[in-house]
Amino acid sequence: MSKRSRLKLVRPGAAGGHPDTVPDARDAAIAFEAASQPAVRSALSLARALYGDNRLPGGEPALGHAMGTASIVADMKLDDQAVAAALLAPSALLVPEWSRSVASHCGSAVVELVEGIARMAHLRALSAREQPAARSQAEEGQREALRKMLLAMVQDMRVVLVSLADHLQELRHAVRSDDAEARQRAAILAQDVYAPLANRLGVWQLKWEMEDLAFRILEPETYRRIARLLDEKRLDRERYIEGVIAQLKGEFARAGMGVEISGRPKHIFSIYRKMKLKAIDFDYVYDVRAIRVMVQDEKDCYAALGLVHNLWTPISGEFDDYIARPKSNQYRSLHTAVIGPEDKALEIQIRTHAMHQHAELGVAAHWRYKEGSGRDPGYDRKIAWLRGILEWKDEGADAGALAERFQAGLFEDTIYVVTPQDRVIALPRDATPVDFAYHVHTELGHRCRGARVDGVMVPLDTPLKNGQRVEIIAAKRGGPSRDWMLADAGYVRSAGARGKIRQWFNRQNLETATAQGRTVVEKTLQRLGLTSQRLDDVAARLGYGQLEAFLAAVGRGEIGPRQVERAAQPLRPPVEPGPGAAVGRAPAAKRGSATRASVLVVGVDRLLTTPARCCKPAPPEPIVGFITRGRGVSVHRADCANLGRLPAERRVAAEWGLAEGAVFAVDIEVDAVSRNGLLRDLSEVLARERIRIVGSRSASRDATMRLRYTIEVVDLAQLASVLSHLRDVRGVTRAARCRLAPTGKGPRS
Repeated sequence: MSKRSRLKLVRPGAAGGHPDTVPDARDAAIAFEAASQPAVRSALSLARALYGDNRLPGGEPALGHAMGTASIVADMKLDDQAVAAALLAPSALLVPEWSRSVASHCGSAVVELVEGIARMAHLRALSAREQPAARSQAEEGQREALRKMLLAMVQDMRVVLVSLADHLQELRHAVRSDDAEARQRAAILAQDVYAPLANRLGVWQLKWEMEDLAFRILEPETYRRIARLLDEKRLDRERYIEGVIAQLKGEFARAGMGVEISGRPKHIFSIYRKMKLKAIDFDYVYDVRAIRVMVQDEKDCYAALGLVHNLWTPISGEFDDYIARPKSNQYRSLHTAVIGPEDKALEIQIRTHAMHQHAELGVAAHWRYKEGSGRDPGYDRKIAWLRGILEWKDEGADAGALAERFQAGLFEDTIYVVTPQDRVIALPRDATPVDFAYHVHTELGHRCRGARVDGVMVPLDTPLKNGQRVEIIAAKRGGPSRDWMLADAGYVRSAGARGKIRQWFNRQNLETATAQGRTVVEKTLQRLGLTSQRLDDVAARLGYGQLEAFLAAVGRGEIGPRQVERAAQPLRPPVEPGPGAAVGRAPAAKRGSATRASVLVVGVDRLLTTPARCCKPAPPEPIVGFITRGRGVSVHRADCANLGRLPAERRVAAEWGLAEGAVFAVDIEVDAVSRNGLLRDLSEVLARERIRIVGSRSASRDATMRLRYTIEVVDLAQLASVLSHLRDVRGVTRAARCRLAPTGKGPRS
């Protein structure tokens, strides 16, 4: 068992009382050096040699800071190794080859402690922020994640305690510093990270001083106003509490009751917080001085309450019975306020030892009540376990046993890593960069192709560690690899990431099935001459409320073409005679043909008109009619190359007279770089635009392809929109309507 440094810290008496008095590091150093053990004096001698007149970034002399920190650590009754580490912690920042000197003088254990303290000092900068008017929920979540990461990072709980002492010493210097930026930074770190950690670990003597000093820096006018209202120094309040405790003990002893009594003068920041939360004036803060009485049984609580009320006059309206009516978090205690000695308000809490244990470590823990945090049972257990470690330390365990117990139980299931934007991310232990990418954003996970960890490229199956900075290298588009889903590949460890990958592949399969189903249904309707029929109606007849679900079912083979045909047959419209037919019935109207009155031949009514196959006209481009033998009027584009070879006397003027639902076939060409999935992507664009493909052919040469489609459009505006979307497909270099060219022979006459 290592020897303890039996040192006495010069108590910072006025940090929570008089606003102008802060303990001087030199006073602490004198008391510290006088009482040091030989091992600590050796570390102090090395510190003097290493630091000289060097100063820390905040301007404080390095040696004075080290001695002040070591005094605080010694006052917490930590061992000689922790005190030596406190003395030598600044060396990691100031001295390049510090570890060799520290190891030779103090041993490797102190080197490890100093390294841990340096890591925490580096990570705490992640919480630096401008002081906002109000904290958002996301900001508070980030601060909470940082606190957890700081605890998870360390392998020895003494690192946490020395780091708390280190920052308290920095805060004491900041109060006196002329550097406004350094004061602000130190106060914010204390308020956001270190004071909450001290509170949760039960290191109250550090917690209250950090809160008061940070409050004094961030809101100096409010701090001084409350200090003046107190009208007394903290030491005076402490003496008052000691007198009240002595008087109560005497009363309980005469009544034959065994009790345990403790008291605390409320510090300035706590007073301010209560005034703000309850929207009350200082005169109504009755727990500036407070006493806690702990008894054995529940019935003793009420007996003790009667004795207190018999001794002092209770303040009306300030009694709360949380035993008969517990709070929603099951907190139980009696609270009363009385006019105590010297006519000063005094709050008294009365509870059993079991109630106190529950209030300190259970769902009503003091730190959760103060911080307003939600309940995290796993984290609660770890904090309760760590408090047990601190209590065990006070009972005399040696440093080796403490370190072993610390490593065995703290944060075994979670790691904390940092994004390039300094955001802390909690992940399962052994999580990989792929898990990290999916946690940040689903799309980033899908497009993840590589990762840098602390600036170094690593494989995607690399397990991450606490405190590492992770940067994802992502492709512009794409999806996850199927290999990521293999259990033995080790790419994904979190259930959340695995679920997102599975959803992506399910969605891709659905899109493929939907495209295939659309092709089957449209071909079936084309064969039946029902191309103008709405697909939603066919889907509804087969019991599908959503068209996409119906098409996917057809694509997967759950619905066959014959079922589609039977569902579509009752929707067939009655056939009308063709306007130009002389004998019998006209053939059924096809979607590719001009419907009735789609073209008006000037001066002639009710003529059969047919779009010319050589130029495939579409509205609103200029057109010319040509009278054929037996096929009515063939309609050509005015710039059709074949019109020049046609007899002029058989040409007639024509103009568009569009009927509802009319569509027109046009030819388009698409040039693209050949790749896997190109045809699928082009078909998906046409399907999304609800364009029917009448015919298609393709040719390839080297690494390029030329595809020619005959599609049906309503007009040229729709054609332009389709071509624009086709040009956006990856690899497409050109998409345009086919150029006019002579057919080599004139149209049939």
